[in-house]
Amino acid sequence: MSQKGKKKFLIKTDASVKKIRPFISAVIARNGKLDDESIRQLIALQEDLHFGIGRRRKKASIGIHNLDSVSSPLRYTAVSKDHEFVPLASVQSVTVKEILEKTATGQEYSHLLTDSKVPMILDAKNRTVSFPPIINSALTAVSTGTKNILVEVTGMDKGAVDDSLSVVATTLQNLGFAISDVMIDAKSSSDTFKARTILLDPALVNQILGLDLSVPKICDSLKKCRLDAIPRGKKILCSIPRFRFDILGEMDLVEEIALGHGIENLKPSLPPSISVGEKNNVTKKLDQITSVMIGLGFTEALNSSLTSRQVLYDYTKRDPSEIIEVAESKSLEHTVLRDSILPGLLENLSKNIHESYPQKLFETGVVFTKGHPIDETVTLSCVSAHKDTSFTEIKSILQSLLKTDSGITCKTNATTHPSFASGRTAEVLVGGKPVGIVGEIDSQVIENFKIRVPVSGFEIKLSGLIFD
Repeated sequence: MSQKGKKKFLIKTDASVKKIRPFISAVIARNGKLDDESIRQLIALQEDLHFGIGRRRKKASIGIHNLDSVSSPLRYTAVSKDHEFVPLASVQSVTVKEILEKTATGQEYSHLLTDSKVPMILDAKNRTVSFPPIINSALTAVSTGTKNILVEVTGMDKGAVDDSLSVVATTLQNLGFAISDVMIDAKSSSDTFKARTILLDPALVNQILGLDLSVPKICDSLKKCRLDAIPRGKKILCSIPRFRFDILGEMDLVEEIALGHGIENLKPSLPPSISVGEKNNVTKKLDQITSVMIGLGFTEALNSSLTSRQVLYDYTKRDPSEIIEVAESKSLEHTVLRDSILPGLLENLSKNIHESYPQKLFETGVVFTKGHPIDETVTLSCVSAHKDTSFTEIKSILQSLLKTDSGITCKTNATTHPSFASGRTAEVLVGGKPVGIVGEIDSQVIENFKIRVPVSGFEIKLSGLIFD
């Protein structure tokens, strides 16, 4: 991370940006060479990090720039929405307000910038370098002729910013670039790349894996996974590269040792037991339902019980008054316990708009409603998305499922529901009792999820209907 013979590259942070998007870090990659494929790989990596560690650019977003196009020092500041610059892939200067309102990226991520001012990175000549987390300036576009690169990461979470930067820097280093640090407000970004150490007990390794590995053998297995390890007394001192932030403790190292040793070399054995495990009746019944739905041409989905208010209520036009939010959630987005499975399936469809139709999905799982304690109910939901889907189609699927699986006959009565189309929605009745809803999804809901074809669906309670 040294810069011998070169003046330090500087980034200065204004107080004005601290309350908007407070964290920034950066690194310089020099004397490398890019081709079309490596540029595509960098862009793909950038978007993967935005989606994962960056939590859709909220926790962290990455800018990759042609270093030779900018002048140090850079200034990370806040500007008004009247600020103008030429954005990436454009030749015309536009205002920040226009970018947020009229471009696809601006519309998608404008919710991250709710203040009257927005973050901006300017160079020493007051030229715009980047408008995080939205778009870079055309001034710093990277091409196959780029030899020196500036990578900057901004965000709301320092850990996510540093994690993202370490991955991109390691990737550039593997592409042949020489990596050097940047001074951020008189503090070197090289601190971001410091390795961690974990002291590992060999006894724990052998206990978990059921082996009798020697200390040298354990060290050798770790080195096969590119982790430095040396004996330290009766234990092993492991050095964890900065980009391996997935390794949190000893158990993660045990997993690496299993991989280095070779999973195929682990011999399975059954624990001593006086009985044989088996599936309970609920699981058996759910397996039967799964088989029937697959036979009807549907693909099973598996979504988290935690979702967002936006997906569960805002997009589906449902009343959020009975919302159940998780206190002190580790996720910035998934903070709400679902009370319906259907919104999650619609979100699945929204993420698969580039795939061919028809798309038919189903899911069985637990939903949660307010109570003391919170009530848990097993439900089944399915959606069918294609240009010819209809109430008739989805009702026939529901009737076929209940009849084939449990010999149950259901009836439907016309009703209304905020997520379903008026006049094409019905309440599902079994034995005169309501057990669910079926119909065509409302056009506004479809538009909210940006789905391109009509959708029909249903959701029914399985608890108390198929099993107790």
